Amino acid sequence: MSFCKHLGECGSCTLNLSYNEQINLKLSFIKDKFRDLYSGDFEFFTSKTKGYRIRAEFGIFHEKNDLFYTMNGLNTRYLKINECPKVDIKISNLMPNLLNALKGDERLKFKAFGTEFIATNHDILVVLLYHRDIYEIKENLENLAKNLGINLIARSRGKKLIFGSEILNESFFIKGREFKYTFESGAFIQPNKSVNEKMISWVLDNIKSPKDLLEMYCGHGNFTIPLSFKFNKVLANEISKNAIKNAKINALQNNALNLDFLRISSEELMSAFNGAKFNRLNDIDLNEFDFSHILVDPPRAGLDGSVINFIKNYENIIYISCNPLTLHENLKEICKTHKILNFAIFDQFVNTNHIECGVILRRENDI
Repeated sequence: MSFCKHLGECGSCTLNLSYNEQINLKLSFIKDKFRDLYSGDFEFFTSKTKGYRIRAEFGIFHEKNDLFYTMNGLNTRYLKINECPKVDIKISNLMPNLLNALKGDERLKFKAFGTEFIATNHDILVVLLYHRDIYEIKENLENLAKNLGINLIARSRGKKLIFGSEILNESFFIKGREFKYTFESGAFIQPNKSVNEKMISWVLDNIKSPKDLLEMYCGHGNFTIPLSFKFNKVLANEISKNAIKNAKINALQNNALNLDFLRISSEELMSAFNGAKFNRLNDIDLNEFDFSHILVDPPRAGLDGSVINFIKNYENIIYISCNPLTLHENLKEICKTHKILNFAIFDQFVNTNHIECGVILRRENDI
């Protein structure tokens, strides 16, 4: 049975293969891509094939008096869809109810052009996008949120309305322990929750002789909070003000008391290690840390040369990557001083070519 009736025409899911075939394809690609750097075993962490995505975006298409959700099509700009099996069941159940509510209210329907859904264990939030003044339909939007029992954000150019809350709460279960997270609607989150839990668990399983941890690009503490219980002390940086605010909240609600979060860019952090002074570091003495590990989880562009040179100073490197191509380029340089000990593949997005990787490296003269 096909994963989805739109498979083969939707631009999102492009691998029309059985799941075992997808696993073999991705594993073969990574083995071939990294054979010049690593000859050991690759661990492969699978995903559910349906209901795995907790964040999803769709267009809203107007056709006469009707409305449809859309995705970018392989052969058309707007592919009308009436199902998306990969989304979380709470999103799947809400999608037709939201569309019917918009159809039933001409004011809500007028110039709506997109929507985003975010589902957690505890909450569901919808973002509606408009090409009109949303203040004119404030009452309609408020009633929509109440009738559907959802948190709702409406956006148009330069305007934003919130009904309920844009603060979301999530729980992860990692190695028998519950971790609680708070984050805002615009935060970066791993969209495949169960694979994210596997990714964090894998990192925890592969940490040897921990002392202190330095984490770059920490977000709201996705990795930071669980890993903090493995290390003596943790220092983590992130440039986003909201991410750091929520990271500190998450540390407190998980009783993670050995953490210091810095709202500072990676460039500034590296300068601080070279002696530069920053007001945000007034209460932190970098010399008090004994870093045994550094963790990086960069965007798709990977790490630039200055960051690569910086992380090579550390005995153990944990590299989480959402782009095997830039990961390979980065590892060619890192492997001049470090050796890959563990390599894992995380199948975040079934029926796509996307591959998430985790790599543990140790400095050659420390092995």
